Amino acid sequence: MTEGTTEGGCVEVVMGRVALEVGNEKDEVGDCRGGDGRMEEGVKVSHGRDGWRRTCNVLIARLLDSKNPDATLGVVRCLMAKKPHFVPSLVNYNRIIDQFCSISRPVESHKLIFEMRNKGHCPNVISYTTLINGYCKIGDVGSSQKVFEEMSQWGIVPNPLTYGVLVRGVLRKREVEHGKELMGNLWQTMVDEKDLSVNNAAFASIIDTLCREGLFQEVFMIADDMPQGKRVPEEFAYGQMIDSLCKAGRYNGAARIVYLMKKRGYRPSLVSYNSIVHGFSKEVNCMRACQLLEEGIEFGFWPSEYTYNVLIEGLCRESDLCKAREVLQIMLKKEGVDKTRIYNVYLRALCLMNNPTELLNVLVFMLQTQCQPNVITLNTIISAFCKMGRVEEALKILHDMMMGKFTAPDAVTFTIIICGLLDVGRIEETLDFLHKTMPEKGVRPGVVTYNAVLRGLFKLHRASQAMEIFRCMVSKGVVANSTTYTILIDGFCESDQIEEAKKFWDTVIWPSKIHDNFVYAAILKGFCRSGKFNEASDFLYELVDCGVSPNVINYNILIDSACKLGLKKEAYQIVGEMRKNGLIPDAVTWRILDKLHGNVRKQVCADKHAI
Repeated sequence: MTEGTTEGGCVEVVMGRVALEVGNEKDEVGDCRGGDGRMEEGVKVSHGRDGWRRTCNVLIARLLDSKNPDATLGVVRCLMAKKPHFVPSLVNYNRIIDQFCSISRPVESHKLIFEMRNKGHCPNVISYTTLINGYCKIGDVGSSQKVFEEMSQWGIVPNPLTYGVLVRGVLRKREVEHGKELMGNLWQTMVDEKDLSVNNAAFASIIDTLCREGLFQEVFMIADDMPQGKRVPEEFAYGQMIDSLCKAGRYNGAARIVYLMKKRGYRPSLVSYNSIVHGFSKEVNCMRACQLLEEGIEFGFWPSEYTYNVLIEGLCRESDLCKAREVLQIMLKKEGVDKTRIYNVYLRALCLMNNPTELLNVLVFMLQTQCQPNVITLNTIISAFCKMGRVEEALKILHDMMMGKFTAPDAVTFTIIICGLLDVGRIEETLDFLHKTMPEKGVRPGVVTYNAVLRGLFKLHRASQAMEIFRCMVSKGVVANSTTYTILIDGFCESDQIEEAKKFWDTVIWPSKIHDNFVYAAILKGFCRSGKFNEASDFLYELVDCGVSPNVINYNILIDSACKLGLKKEAYQIVGEMRKNGLIPDAVTWRILDKLHGNVRKQVCADKHAI
């Protein structure tokens, strides 16, 4: 429905739909006339029955799906104007109330409550609970209390969810004592509630609220006393406590709940228990995580692969190889697990320890236990050796792969080896792998491999060789990407060839239309490092004039250069241009400007001392 639709038009559209839907059921509608004719036909067809009311409510429900309560209410008003006896269903009223509350407009929802009564509807507990929640969301606890009292005046008994949303609002205002009083009423209300799902939802809401507000002691008191009794299943209650405590980062508290469960003869769910182990692993409390893992095995707990990954990495960061091995063995015993994947996670974590002996031991153990390493396994080991500077060991593994002892190497394998060789300055072997070995093994170097070669050559200050490789890459039909151009621009600038970088931008990069913020940043940094602040400014403004939108990092590079040169006015002009182009200065921008003012203050003090 468009904004300009007239009131009569709204009703004509809706009543036309009524005619079609209801009329088709009775097979009494012939051709569909426009305007008032359609409405008359709809009314005629539905005369003496509630078909048109039902259809209107269906259409209102469909409109509510669009989440636009103003538009929906507009149509409702049109229908009521044309048909004064029409009243939307209680469900539709409640949905409109909820949608207004969800957009922080509970006052409109409250007006609808009064309208419902005037139209003969009796708002139910859902209507009032939704409204109370709406007021609590905007922090108007006073109004929510008044609505709560209004319920009692109309004889509507609040259910546990009503108390739950009110407690949440009260606790957010830090009215703890009042919140405790309401919780006492909540436990009493649960006794009379027949729908256990309502009790469960209310209990979950209360526990979540207490944890969000930092009232953990209250949670532990509930765990000890269980004031809700049997109206909330105990396993559900404990699970909710564990979940909420984990969300709040209180893993020790969650473990305390587990201890209480075991003491009372319950077992935590595997998902809840995994959350605690994962939390301890993430917080680098790996000893506690391992302890819980060992205890969990007694009742059939196995960590998820993701939790295992986090725990193994944590143990390797702490250099606790013994515990890491134990966790590996535990995971290998898990039924149906992909053992190669488990080993791969372990090997990747070992890379954090720089332990080449353990890497080879794991590979040998895999072969001894008939667990075939895949290309990811071998690439991980080769990469670790290269990062440690042990290129010879990496080359031996590659040789075994090419000889058929292991799975064949892929492009990633060769790229890792190339990076390792360039890191130790072995250029000839690198180029031999690129031009000879890879094609012989049926592996075509892609842009990632070429990028690795270019980056390595520039690091070794071999700019001319890097350009030869780039031309070779282009001649073989490998399309450069933004990373390629960033490497080349960075390389030119590091080699003090800023003019060459500028020429390359003009003749190759800009015409290719393959460039991004990383490329712009490389050029801007190159200009600024060379003392060409004006050229850098011109370059940035030319980009904007050509319709390019550089990000805040590019502006920060220019602002930083201006500040280092003491160009306060120019720095703030760039900030102004940034804002003009729809960007907001970030924390880095303000830190740079703060340094500028610090430098100015130091200069003023130095001048005073000189005088």
